[in-house]
Order: sequence, then structure tokens, then C-alpha cells
Amino acid sequence: MCGIVGYIGEKNAVDTVLEGLRRLEYRGYDSAGIAVVGAAGLQIRRAAGRIKNLEALLREKPIEGRIGLGHTRWATHGRPTDENAHPHTDGSGDLVVVHNGIIENYLPIKERL
Repeated sequence: MCGIVGYIGEKNAVDTVLEGLRRLEYRGYDSAGIAVVGAAGLQIRRAAGRIKNLEALLREKPIEGRIGLGHTRWATHGRPTDENAHPHTDGSGDLVVVHNGIIENYLPIKERL
């Protein structure tokens, strides 16, 4: 089962969102990701596998901001890959989304976005 964590506040969102994702990992996992808005704009990190893989990526390529959104994925469709990990972005990279389940009407949504 997937899990979603969000944070808006005065602290670095990465630490808070990662702690939430760790607490949700028991629900299943095959990938995890985080999106943060900060001084550098919107930044995203995603990794297949356990949350420790995302943490390793964040040590290698840190991000910082006070608004964050994280997701752990348990695949029902699509392979567990970095590309399939959430958050997903729109074509411009200005919008991120996470979701649980299957979006059946994705084609009309994709066309609109």
C-alpha cells in the first residue's frame, strides 16, 4: 500500500517528510520519492527500493526547503523503477503530484495538462 506525507513549516521539510516515510515503510515499498520547494525552486529526488536508497541519494544530492511532499510506492502497475517512483511532474516540471491507486482516466488528464 502506498503512503503520502506532506509538510509545510519552518524546519527543513526533507527531515520531517523522510521521518514520515520511514514510519509508513511497513505498509510496503518498492520506491520512494520527495519533492521540496525552497530557495532553489522545486526539486525532486526519487529512488527505487527501500527508503534507505532515497536517503543515500539525498546525501549525494541534497535538497532543502520548507514545503515538502513524499511518497512510498507499492506497485500494482508498472515496474519498481526510479522513473515510476512518485512524485510525478508535469511536462514543465512546475507541478508535482503523488497519488495512491490507479488513475483510470489518465489520458484525458494527460491531454489537459
